[in-house]
Amino acid sequence: MVHALIRGLDAINRLLRRPPDGPAHILTGKRGEEEAYFYLRRLGYVMVARNWRSPRRPGEIDLIGWEGDTLCFVEVKTRTTRDVKSAEAAVDREKRKQMAHVAREYLRHVSGAPAQRYDILSVYLDCDPPQFTLFRNAFAVS
Repeated sequence: MVHALIRGLDAINRLLRRPPDGPAHILTGKRGEEEAYFYLRRLGYVMVARNWRSPRRPGEIDLIGWEGDTLCFVEVKTRTTRDVKSAEAAVDREKRKQMAHVAREYLRHVSGAPAQRYDILSVYLDCDPPQFTLFRNAFAVS
C-alpha cells in the first residue's frame, strides 16, 4: 500500500514539474539525475539527498541513499549517445577523490559508522525508456 502511494506521488511529481531551461548539456545532466533518482527508488533505495554539497569541499554528490543498511554515494553520468566513451568511464581518479572528500563531510552529519559504498549509475537517453547500468561498489576509497 505504501509503495503504491509513493509510486503515485512520484508519477504526479513527474507530471507537475516545470520545464527546465539552460544549456543543452546541463539539461541532459539534470534529466539523467532525475531519471536516476526514480530508478534507484524503484530498486528500493531510500533516497536522502540530491546534489549534496559540502561548505568545506568543492564538488557535489549527485545522489545519496540507503540500500538496506548501506549508505550509497551515487555519481550519475548521463549520455545521449553511445558513440563516445561510456558514461561510467567519465568518473576518473580526480572525480573519485573529490567524491570521497565530500562523502566524508556528509558522514560527519550521520550518527554511527554505517557501511558505505560508492556507486556509479550510467543513464543513456538514446532510447525510450532510458537505459540504466548501475555499478555498485564501483570503486574503493583508501
